[in-house]
Amino acid sequence: MTDFLTKANSGVMYLIAGIVIIFVMLMAAVFLFKAYREGVRIGMDKKKLNKVLSSSVVFSVVPSIGILIGVITLAGSLGIPLPWLRLSVIGALHYEVMAADMAAKATGMQELAASAMTGESFVTIAFVMTIGIIWGGLFCIIGLKRYQKKMSGVSQKDNRWGTIMFNAMFVGMVCAFIGAGFAGVTTGDFTSLVVIAVSAVFMWLFSLLARREHFKWLDSFSLSLSMIIGMASAIGYAYITGGIAGA
Repeated sequence: MTDFLTKANSGVMYLIAGIVIIFVMLMAAVFLFKAYREGVRIGMDKKKLNKVLSSSVVFSVVPSIGILIGVITLAGSLGIPLPWLRLSVIGALHYEVMAADMAAKATGMQELAASAMTGESFVTIAFVMTIGIIWGGLFCIIGLKRYQKKMSGVSQKDNRWGTIMFNAMFVGMVCAFIGAGFAGVTTGDFTSLVVIAVSAVFMWLFSLLARREHFKWLDSFSLSLSMIIGMASAIGYAYITGGIAGA
């Protein structure tokens, strides 16, 4: 395990990840400056632009908490550079964890763990995580304008279809995660079910609280807090059932 993590956290891996992330940061900076210049050009108040800019910086920190948790979660089995790269560019937390776990099991691993990781498994996981999500970016480059044009036409006729399509895709994604959790029951492992139940309950509670005026700030933290509590419930469940002692 130590040998694998040493290679996964090597200077070369950090260099590769760093080059890509710096490129993305520079691209974001270019868009930022161009947007600011365009705002000034069309006559927007500089004070308002600066206020929006400072507010955006502050509120951008909140969503990054979930990303940081994802990097920490995957770092123990894949090292830091690969999760850092994936979650800093185009990856999404829920997708990356699911893709890495599915790819690991496809290579014969019982679970996503550095102790059982091989070079072949690591490369397979990296390819699945990357290739599986690249199509969204390619689709935007090739067919987004045509897609938007058609969706605008449909929305003008009946604007319910956009909401229905989005909800259908979201429900499908959630069902995939729940299905993976139920699959572990066949082997007598209820950890995934416990995590799903605890996370769902707390997400529901946070959503209710966020509707109140004094707790609106919870709306930005609800996902991250639910994930942390869900992880804690897995540790608690393992401790109660003797999983930690048995390990």
